[in-house]
Amino acid sequence: MPKTAVSFEDVQSAHEVVAKFAHRTPIWTCETLDRISGMQLFFKCENFQKSGAFKFRGAITAVSRLSDAEKQNGVVTHSSGNHAAALTRAAAINGVEAHIVMPENSSKIKIAAVEEYGGRVTLCKPTLESRESTAELVRQKTGATLIPPFNHPDVIAGQGTCAKELFEDVESLDAIVVPIGGGGLMSGSCLAAAAMSPSTRIIGAEPAGADDAYQSLAAGRMIPLERANTIADGLRTSLGDMTWPIIQKHVEQIALVSDEEIVEVMKTFFERSKLLIETSCCVAVGAALLRKIENLSQGSRVGVIITGGNVDLAALPF
Repeated sequence: MPKTAVSFEDVQSAHEVVAKFAHRTPIWTCETLDRISGMQLFFKCENFQKSGAFKFRGAITAVSRLSDAEKQNGVVTHSSGNHAAALTRAAAINGVEAHIVMPENSSKIKIAAVEEYGGRVTLCKPTLESRESTAELVRQKTGATLIPPFNHPDVIAGQGTCAKELFEDVESLDAIVVPIGGGGLMSGSCLAAAAMSPSTRIIGAEPAGADDAYQSLAAGRMIPLERANTIADGLRTSLGDMTWPIIQKHVEQIALVSDEEIVEVMKTFFERSKLLIETSCCVAVGAALLRKIENLSQGSRVGVIITGGNVDLAALPF
């Protein structure tokens, strides 16, 4: 594409929708974690968001912008967790039926959340091919509108409102750290950062076992994720053709965090903050706490997006 599919103006427009329905989540700080990292850390706590994750921002934006005719036929997506719950919640708010295709190995707590919000769950084999083909069958049968987890202009714009609020609430950030899966949150964050705080460095974080964005940035072209091997279940997906151009243009560095480091960060964050966050969040937190951000001076002001808090307590990794 000669230009990116989404602009900061789209993020601003999305925020008008998000502000009506979503929580403006708090900024949290901790002197102990500052001491460990050697920086001043400002955590944007999307674990307190509706449906328990930032995904609600993109979902409510996309569903609210459907036409009346589209709303009558419902929405459909394929997701292993947070987007599924977020889309179901957003659909319920708009009086829209939600059809959710989920891999059969999805977390029980996330399947339960979708059903609790009123979503119609269809289980499929845990492969991208099965997810996409099953969602397409549901779409053809129901006439529902497909709203994918990240590769959608309204979803990207909605996710960008998270970083927009961070920059409004915290001045003079030297860097922001955002985890990367499909890239919806990161690409939206890039648009907000570039418009609102151009001097702020944009740092991505990925699991070492799902490092397609890291490889893509190094190669200068999008490299699909062939196999994910990480406990960060929310980041086991490839970039999209809408998210990658924005990431390539704006992201300076992508830090890699191993599964062993994810577990240790999760424990440390829980012990010090008394907040339980998802493994996917721990990738971004780990990049900061483990000092993986290059060329950052002592005491730098760093924003970190805590992406969600939907944790299955029966399956904690420690």
